[in-house]
Amino acid sequence: MLKTVNRVLLGLLGLGLFALGGGVLLGGLDLQRRWGFDVPGWWPFRGPDDVVLGTVGRTRWREEGWWWPAVIAVLAVLLALLLWWLIAQLRGRLGQVLVDSEDGAAAQLNGRALEDVIEAESQALDGVSRAHVRLTGRRTAPVARVRLWLEPPAEPAQVLMQLNRETLAHARDSAGLDRLPSKVRLREVRHRAHRVT
Repeated sequence: MLKTVNRVLLGLLGLGLFALGGGVLLGGLDLQRRWGFDVPGWWPFRGPDDVVLGTVGRTRWREEGWWWPAVIAVLAVLLALLLWWLIAQLRGRLGQVLVDSEDGAAAQLNGRALEDVIEAESQALDGVSRAHVRLTGRRTAPVARVRLWLEPPAEPAQVLMQLNRETLAHARDSAGLDRLPSKVRLREVRHRAHRVT
């Protein structure tokens, strides 16, 4: 979910900056006059001598009593959203897992690599359509958060037993962990109704 939100937000931000930069470039280079086309009437930047925000635009609402509280409220909401987005990026995902190499030195295992292996093995289980795995916790005591999407004929108890005995046991053994606590969420894959003729 976070990847999708990041991609959508970055795409919209990039598209907005591209449109704004292109519009300013059109006015700054006076391309509308050179190439013989018109910009929309609401566009404030029409030529190389214009500014993006003129004196009238900057001072229009300054005398109104609601102006400064509205500006501060909008900026506070924007700051809160940006802080939430930043915390969401930093929270949760475990970058590395410490592996006991049994020779006195600890090795580091890439957390994403372990997540990918658990995901691949989970998707190979009978009845599992899709899987998503995220490692959280500490480097010495990771916790696996597993989401499985089950096909309609799958038996949840059987899938959970296979996940615990096979997939998570392999991950635990390969990383040299004494235990790998897991939180598993099961979801059903929804299919469209098929038309029978």
